[in-house]
Amino acid sequence: MLDGKRILLIIGGGIAAFKSLDLIRRLRERGASVTPVLTRAGEEFVTPLSASALASEKVYRDLFDLTDEAEMGHIELSRAADLVVVAPATADLMAKMAGGHANDLASTLLMATDKRVLIAPAMNVRMWEHPATQRNLATLLGDGILCVGPDEGDMACGEHGPGRMSEPLAIVEAVEQALATGPLQGKHVIVTSGPTHEPIDPVRYIANRSSGTQGTAIARALAALGADVTFVTGPASVAPPQGVRVVPVQTASEMEAAVKAALPADAAVFAAAVADWRVADASARKIKKEGKGLPTLQFAENPDILAGVAGLKKDRPALVVGFAAETDDVVANATAKRERKGCDWVVANDVRPETGIMGGTENTVTLVTAEGAENWPRLGKDKVAERLATRIAEALD
Repeated sequence: MLDGKRILLIIGGGIAAFKSLDLIRRLRERGASVTPVLTRAGEEFVTPLSASALASEKVYRDLFDLTDEAEMGHIELSRAADLVVVAPATADLMAKMAGGHANDLASTLLMATDKRVLIAPAMNVRMWEHPATQRNLATLLGDGILCVGPDEGDMACGEHGPGRMSEPLAIVEAVEQALATGPLQGKHVIVTSGPTHEPIDPVRYIANRSSGTQGTAIARALAALGADVTFVTGPASVAPPQGVRVVPVQTASEMEAAVKAALPADAAVFAAAVADWRVADASARKIKKEGKGLPTLQFAENPDILAGVAGLKKDRPALVVGFAAETDDVVANATAKRERKGCDWVVANDVRPETGIMGGTENTVTLVTAEGAENWPRLGKDKVAERLATRIAEALD
């Protein structure tokens, strides 16, 4: 619940702005107070009267309204909230945020705030996929901005694809995650998840069988305990959790770079199924079958991200947790891995096909620490995540 929490809601211009009215209602149902800020473009879709009526608060619109400056200056307005939410976050607003512009009330508030910011992007699919928007998104995520969505589906313009603003309840969930309090409040945790895709050529790749379900559940459980989570994910088949900082990657090298960029951290959980090898000379063109025999692929080892972080002398997290997906001698192999990698814990599981764990909804794990091996019962992956998150909170206390 959000009892007593104060949300500053910036409503950008776009057809998705109509959802912001329902978002106000949903937030207030959970006990939050909402102060709406309308951009000029936002006023084309949502009236100040409707936003004010639903929020039971004054709507702020103009940077240079002297009455408002006397009553509540834009600096105070930007810092009085517990969280700043931008919904919809248009391509223009995202560009302003990434570039540090401050030429209207919304962009000035975003520059002046000392609180966390959550954006819910909404735009045409071509605008979302445009390199400039993706560069801006990467900049914002790197700056610590939280992001929820966008979703994929039909759009008002008649096109289909990613760009729809997330539904109000999904944004509420992200707000709750961002404002979660608990034993991990103030702690930064890095979580890696999903597989990596190592290209052979532009259409083929090497990968591991990982859906990203367990890593996603761990990130969600850590955030629920109040952690500030950086979620570095390969191309998983499950959606990333809400209310965490999501850094999408494709290859092991990209994942290593993203993890290093996210340091320092209090803890790091390496749940990703990173490919051990990559093709050293990946082709820039599709390899054709031309009757000349099988192609020869030269392999190279991928970076050992877990061992690299565990062996750091500077910025090593206080707790480094690895995962071991094994098909035989699970505990023995996991124990050897913990010693070899230099990590503090290893979460081991048996991923033989008959277990149904790889890509499934349940997991049976053994937690291997310096004190020995602790067998956990078969549980849903969400329950495994909650149990691990609790143990991490106890270790960092």
